[in-house]
Amino acid sequence: MRPKGLMRVVGGQAKGRRLKGTVSPGGRPTTERVRAAIFNMLHPEVYQDRQVLDLFAGSGSLGIEALSLGAANAVFVERDRRQCEVIRSNLERTGFGNQGQVRCEDVNKFLRNSSGPYQLVLMDPPYKMENLDQVLETLTSAMGVLEEGSVVVVGHSRFIVSNPEYGPLHLESTRLYGDNVVGIYRQGGD
Repeated sequence: MRPKGLMRVVGGQAKGRRLKGTVSPGGRPTTERVRAAIFNMLHPEVYQDRQVLDLFAGSGSLGIEALSLGAANAVFVERDRRQCEVIRSNLERTGFGNQGQVRCEDVNKFLRNSSGPYQLVLMDPPYKMENLDQVLETLTSAMGVLEEGSVVVVGHSRFIVSNPEYGPLHLESTRLYGDNVVGIYRQGGD
């Protein structure tokens, strides 16, 4: 199956480099516009020289964007084996093969067995995913994945209502882009 559309890295060191899209049925890569908006909302100290976790990674575009903007390394979690190959290919074509680790497994399983901490977690799950709350609760209860001040970016359909808090995660802001909502949560603090 051929990837759906080619995209480009929006900013940083690999700006303009092409990325393969999704090969999975129903997959929808995060658009360049939304990726640019996410990183414009984040302060660079959240990702530069930091550990990044890209959950439901799809093409890996969010994590690769973070690497291009100066993240130290990124772990990409995606359960579809074909998509894992797309992520590996995208890491190589952008020059980040040594900074990215692809984990081809279920997100909840990964979180229960993961070690961190990650300062930035990026999540753009399947558009019609109904158990987003469960994943966020697993993320906050998994030992060592987040630390004080970690930021979690969650993309989802505007028809899905997310909570303003998940344990120690507190919603800081939301933005609407067409049918997509991007929520930014922070671990602890105010």
